[in-house]
Amino acid sequence: MTKIIGLEGMSVEEVYQELSKGAKFVVFLYCFSIVILTFKRSSNIYFIKYGEVALIKSIKYTLISVFLGWWGIPWGIIYTIQSIFTNFRGGKDVTLQVMSTLRQK
Repeated sequence: MTKIIGLEGMSVEEVYQELSKGAKFVVFLYCFSIVILTFKRSSNIYFIKYGEVALIKSIKYTLISVFLGWWGIPWGIIYTIQSIFTNFRGGKDVTLQVMSTLRQK
């Protein structure tokens, strides 16, 4: 089960209220390379409330990619650029997937 960071202490009603204001669930991308192997991964899910800056939460994952990602050729360079670009844009929005999973339960 994937952990959702940022929901601590919130009721279901508060989550829906935040979502109606523009909050979203996102994951941040990162990659790391070991010699010729490159691994592309995503973080846990983060709940980004309306008005919060997602870029601050993505710094850790962006730095992993910057320092450890580009070593593998060619995928390390490609995945590093993808990760940095996605993280600077606020992460990958997975709100629809999270909400559809929650509705099924």
